[in-house]
Amino acid sequence: MFSLVLIILFAYLVGSFPTSIVVGRMTRRIDIREHGSKNAGGTNAFRVLGWKAGLFVAVVDILKGVLATLLVAKIRVDSLTLNYELVQIIAGTSAVIGHVWTVLAKFKGGKGVATGAGMIVALFPWASLICFIIFAALVLITRYVSLGSIIATSSLPFILLTFDRIFGKSVSNSLLTLSILISGLILFTHRSNIRRLFNGTENRFEKLQFRKKL
Repeated sequence: MFSLVLIILFAYLVGSFPTSIVVGRMTRRIDIREHGSKNAGGTNAFRVLGWKAGLFVAVVDILKGVLATLLVAKIRVDSLTLNYELVQIIAGTSAVIGHVWTVLAKFKGGKGVATGAGMIVALFPWASLICFIIFAALVLITRYVSLGSIIATSSLPFILLTFDRIFGKSVSNSLLTLSILISGLILFTHRSNIRRLFNGTENRFEKLQFRKKL
């Protein structure tokens, strides 16, 4: 039990690293939560800090999910009887929770997409690749990053079922359950975006470029 607590704690702290806030202070000497959508996530980093800094933030946030799932999950002892994949899921989920509700930024972080993607990359790379293709295609077609994130994440359970039932690639019940929970979390963190999408007031990606010098 102590090992599991350590895994949850360390993974949460890994996910809690406020990448966009740190990058915003280092590159522009600003608090990114006071600009753009006021969200401490990758999309707002693109919007406020430019594509280079935004890309860096997105990559680091993805790596947080990968590291928690692949490395932090290994902090275990023989007495820990849980299935290793389940331990990885617990670690990855803790990192996502840390990203969304980071203790290092008054529990106000990003929306969990990048770190959640990192966890899926570590657990099921093929599914993450298909989700990324869906995300990229929707963003290119609609210019709505939020819509791409919501649809790509919501597609994950169906993608995993397809791999399991049609292609014969075994997908555990734990991983299927995780995909449903992650989809629900992303819908929850994007609830304001969903309202704006229905109201026709959501910003498109090309309008998110922050070009003024601060």
